[in-house]
Amino acid sequence: MNLSNLLNPETDDRRAVSPVIGVILMVAITVILAAVIGTFVLGLGDQVQETAPNAQISADNGTDNGNIETTFTHESGDSINAENLFVTGSAVDGERIRADDEDLEQNVSDTMRAGGQIVLNSDGSPGSFDPSGSDDIRLVWQSQEGERTSTLASFEYGQ
Repeated sequence: MNLSNLLNPETDDRRAVSPVIGVILMVAITVILAAVIGTFVLGLGDQVQETAPNAQISADNGTDNGNIETTFTHESGDSINAENLFVTGSAVDGERIRADDEDLEQNVSDTMRAGGQIVLNSDGSPGSFDPSGSDDIRLVWQSQEGERTSTLASFEYGQ
């Protein structure tokens, strides 16, 4: 055994490590690509569900000419498609009023962004409501497919 060969960094034993690592990396990349492609080929990629928006929305209550007025205000966060927003709760007799309904007072067209508001008024007009006692009202997001919902803001009267 020659000790000078063991201490010499230019021996063939040390250079063989690099091709082995390269082969391992290529196999790992191939396995990952096969898994991703297989997921979409089998149709599992379509099952990824739409997530609820991450937005800060406040619900405030006040009066306007003696009528109760509830305002949902988008403070910050994700913009939300107005077609996916509904107002519901016991204060609107369990109905679901679309947020882009032209009967509601709003400054939301297609998308609710920061500063956007949806206002419900108890004046008896279409899109109005009549809260009492322990009624509640909620602004709810629903996915396009209708499978998922998330309450973005709520208000309880009488508390």
